[in-house]
Amino acid sequence: MINFDGTLHGEDSQLFSTHNRGFTHGDALVEVIRVAPGKIYFWEDHYLRLMASMRLLRMEIPMTFTLEFLEEQLQKTLEASGLHNAPALAALYVFRRDGSSEPNEVSYVITVSAHTSPFYEAATGDFEVDLYKDHYRQAGMLSNLSTTNRILATIGQVYARENGYDSCLLLNDQKNVVQALEGNIFWVKDSTIKTPPLSDGCENGVIRKKMIEIIQKVPSYTLEEVSISPFDLQKADELFITNISKGIQPVRQYRKAQFQTNVANDLLGKLNALARLS
Repeated sequence: MINFDGTLHGEDSQLFSTHNRGFTHGDALVEVIRVAPGKIYFWEDHYLRLMASMRLLRMEIPMTFTLEFLEEQLQKTLEASGLHNAPALAALYVFRRDGSSEPNEVSYVITVSAHTSPFYEAATGDFEVDLYKDHYRQAGMLSNLSTTNRILATIGQVYARENGYDSCLLLNDQKNVVQALEGNIFWVKDSTIKTPPLSDGCENGVIRKKMIEIIQKVPSYTLEEVSISPFDLQKADELFITNISKGIQPVRQYRKAQFQTNVANDLLGKLNALARLS
């Protein structure tokens, strides 16, 4: 089922015209949310990020868009889809209304799909990445947002598939490594863990935020939010990617460098514990 402004529709329903701004302008935010039976992981963080993103894009935030209202709409959609007692991924889209007399009024759509597990699981097998250097992310606040404009990630995935890689790492316009195609990146050397700062243009991911919180509470780790150059990659003991769907995805190989997964596996357990308490 699809929730469009509070009304449920079948997945084959025709909901949008060709004037929809999410389609014609890429003028839409998307918040992907992990759901376990009876729990929405990190819901308050997702909500606050959505509100901050709407303000940055000068979208009008309806008075009804409270934390409780949007949670109720998520639960309503999950229940109508038969997923209220199952692990799921939900996507909440917010976009400017086409044809509205008020140009910044918004509509929302919620979609849900089944997921494999209620917990973040350790990834197994090889995971090889390369740099994608044909196009760059812009360093700045707009790059921190999660929007429906996925052109760079899409053509990066095509490059990865054509060249036999599992993913690619993206550079910003200052030639620093900023993130992976599907999420934020963390670099590990001994007890030091680095991740690019938001000012470099990485997405302001919820799991990135939670990972930073976790690392800062572990005395044996030192966290640095600093730029990472391509030359730093092969010096790492570990590289891992964070996102909502997988939690932590360890990178096993970048060119001739092969990486361990000890820190990633340690942090995965802490992430699961934090998710259960959220």
